Amino acid sequence: MPITRNILLINPWIYDFTAYDFWLRPLGLLYVASILRKHTSFRLSFIDCLDRYHPLLPKKMKAKADGRGPFPKEEVVKPVILKNVPRKYSRYGIPVSLFLQELSQVSPPDLVLITSTMTYWYPGVQLAAKLVRQKFGRVPVVLGGIYATLMPRHAQSSTEADFVVQGPGEKKLFSVIKEALGDGSIPEIQIDSFGDVPWPALDMLRNKRDLPILASRGCPSRCSFCAASLLYSHFEQRKPDSVADEMEYHHRQLQARNFAFYDDALLLNKRNHVIPLLKDIIKRKLPLSFHTPNGLHIREINFELAALFKKANFRSLYLSQESFEERILAKASAKVSAEDLKEALENLEKVGYHRNDINVYLMTGLPEQEISGIQESVRQVQQLGAKPHLAYFSPVPGTAEWNKLVEKGIFAKDADPLLHNKLTFPYLWGNFSPEDFESLSRLLKKERA
Repeated sequence: MPITRNILLINPWIYDFTAYDFWLRPLGLLYVASILRKHTSFRLSFIDCLDRYHPLLPKKMKAKADGRGPFPKEEVVKPVILKNVPRKYSRYGIPVSLFLQELSQVSPPDLVLITSTMTYWYPGVQLAAKLVRQKFGRVPVVLGGIYATLMPRHAQSSTEADFVVQGPGEKKLFSVIKEALGDGSIPEIQIDSFGDVPWPALDMLRNKRDLPILASRGCPSRCSFCAASLLYSHFEQRKPDSVADEMEYHHRQLQARNFAFYDDALLLNKRNHVIPLLKDIIKRKLPLSFHTPNGLHIREINFELAALFKKANFRSLYLSQESFEERILAKASAKVSAEDLKEALENLEKVGYHRNDINVYLMTGLPEQEISGIQESVRQVQQLGAKPHLAYFSPVPGTAEWNKLVEKGIFAKDADPLLHNKLTFPYLWGNFSPEDFESLSRLLKKERA
């Protein structure tokens, strides 16, 4: 009879100047959990360091009706490399004492799987792995996720991980587990496409009302600041009926009410993908609300699509305008022009959306951007009646913008990932000053007043 293994999955803390639960869930790790459930008899445990709903938190965290809200946090000593950034630095998530309590209650693991997100959040990975080692000794630790994919050498040398997995977890999961456990009896299951991955194990989350959904993976656009093409080598779209089936299942089984689309390119190939999906959602008449935090390709929003969004109950729409400066768009984001937003807003307004409920992302801090251009972009969004949101540039390793910064000597190729933090640029290397940075915040507050 095969030995049953205990596997512990961990979503680590965030270390940052600021953090907010913008429908942030460890979806990749939950996909891995679903694969293990389907193909093994492993016993799975899960500790979510970002669980805002943990019943033993010192105080109950606030939450909006759609599921967004602040994380618990504790101010910590700022890393020396960030000493010139005049902001408080915190660990976001459950208290360390609560994590240790959770560790004491799980079955001693034969293997630990840790996910990772932003490269500059790696201190959270370090702490989780360190505490696991202190509790369980030399249990094998496998690290995956965005940080592991973009910076495998740093991840290997700077964390307690024995194995660092790059790219989608399903591609290497079983071969890594087989090696980590030294168990030749573990089958090496081959999963060839995203559509073959079983639905994520969302039931492992404490908050089952507000959930993530992924209808596609990757993006064929090659925006100079975006890592989507580095994380996924090619663009894959799931079958629309499978996406709708998943949402209906989680609604009926978990009482889910909000779904946030994590897609980087939800609207591409819309005639064969998102339009059939929206029609299916409408047909099923489920009491669900939908949100698009990753931003939508604006030029794809014609009247038909806008009408389907409205009828399907898409409540939070975020549009990716990036900039109104043609020179910036030409170099950084050819997927949009300065004229696209006006038409998209007109279509959304015709079907019943209020312009001041539409959110528009504007890139801030791109190399070669000037403060005046960003200010003008903010004003143009406001003149069109929508809400501007500043999306602060982070120099992501491997992107075109990162490569330019390295070539110019602004960044060392092996610089500490803490310097990738999106809020460091006005203080350490950006084209405009901290005072300019603050003026943008004041402009937004003035425009929203």
